[in-house]
Amino acid sequence: MAGDMRLKGKVAIITGAGQTAGQTIGNGRATALLFAREGAKVLIADRNPESLGETQKLITAEGHICASFEMDVTSEQDCIAMSQACMGHWGQIDILHNNVGIGTRDSSISKLPLADWQHIMDVNLTSMFLTCKSVLPQMREQGSGSIINISSLAAIAATNMVAYKTSKAGIMAFTDNLAIMNARHGIRANCILPGLIDTPMAIEGIAASRGIDRDELVQTRNKSVPLRGKMGSAWDVANAALFLASDDASFITGIHLRVDGGQGLKVG
Repeated sequence: MAGDMRLKGKVAIITGAGQTAGQTIGNGRATALLFAREGAKVLIADRNPESLGETQKLITAEGHICASFEMDVTSEQDCIAMSQACMGHWGQIDILHNNVGIGTRDSSISKLPLADWQHIMDVNLTSMFLTCKSVLPQMREQGSGSIINISSLAAIAATNMVAYKTSKAGIMAFTDNLAIMNARHGIRANCILPGLIDTPMAIEGIAASRGIDRDELVQTRNKSVPLRGKMGSAWDVANAALFLASDDASFITGIHLRVDGGQGLKVG
């Protein structure tokens, strides 16, 4: 029923709403769909126009309201234009969901070239600074807003991906600062730490980069998850984001929510 929609009357921006090609759904696309189903008008943003178009078709085919915006989240001008586009469509910005993240060509400290370190930092961390900076004036004027940043369990886990881990840990610290500095304006900021999630970027992407069999990778990842021995899906991340975006979480700010099937409880 429409009256039960948790985001009715709200406007949400979702970055990284396209996805890598694959058998499953990505976190950004799932979140965009779920927010729209829950009554939000959604502005979906991505640098890949084809994938962005696919997400928009899925949303509008269900009769929901959606606009798309092709952009590079590492460009300050693009981030400003994104916020302006959202204001142009609906005159408000209630939710910002920052979903863009990469681990491309990452490695250990001794092997990682500076250019690759910088690129991962720009895409994963600096982009969130830019998107948040672009929406904050409007959210402050409204006296309300919810920002959700996607970090990763890698931020607190052992991994040889030094730039990815550092950028994702940076998102946690950035979200803390965002939360405390904007609390008096009625703006909430939280981050989600997904563990092993069955998404195209994680499965098809990693299988291709490592030259391993897709099904073998799925089995290996499933085995390492404590809860039911199975990876989560993008819908698990989307549902966590929905809660944080909604008024159900109206007194929650500055949290780091693990969505990881208990993997963060494992030590050694």
